[in-house]
Amino acid sequence: MIRLVGAALILFAGTMIGFLQAARFAERPKQIRHLLHALQRLETEIGYGQTPLPEALLRVAKVLPPPLAGLFERIAGELRSASGETVKAAWERIIGGGWASTAMRAGELEAMLRLGASLGGSGRDDQLKHVRLAMLQLQAEETAAREDQAKYERLSRSLGVLGAALVVILMM
Repeated sequence: MIRLVGAALILFAGTMIGFLQAARFAERPKQIRHLLHALQRLETEIGYGQTPLPEALLRVAKVLPPPLAGLFERIAGELRSASGETVKAAWERIIGGGWASTAMRAGELEAMLRLGASLGGSGRDDQLKHVRLAMLQLQAEETAAREDQAKYERLSRSLGVLGAALVVILMM
């Protein structure tokens, strides 16, 4: 009886691990798409609204789901505080520190860090060019993420179940 309960728990745990990994593959393209919309909104705020960067980041954060909204809110908060930290330093620290809470990978992080290095330190037209460049890089990453999702989402679920079944068979 205890063996059956243990086997059922192992099967359940393995299945959940597989489903959690599959959910991560599914979440990555969604978050990249949200980030692309955020950068489009930021481009509009900078280009047409001529909104100051902290205010523009707060407006962008309002339309984003967590955890991306939190990143933009924290950056805006740092820029509004009188800490004297540059935009680049605040951007790198907050994006780098909060990136683990997203489903995104190093390619997206690199594009965002590159964008942060140019925001607030150059003219409006130059900033808009950097936002557009980051959007192009993220679009390429989104395509790769969708391909990964198609390849690995179902595989992750299956491996979770089959791995747990293997452990149960070896136990018996």
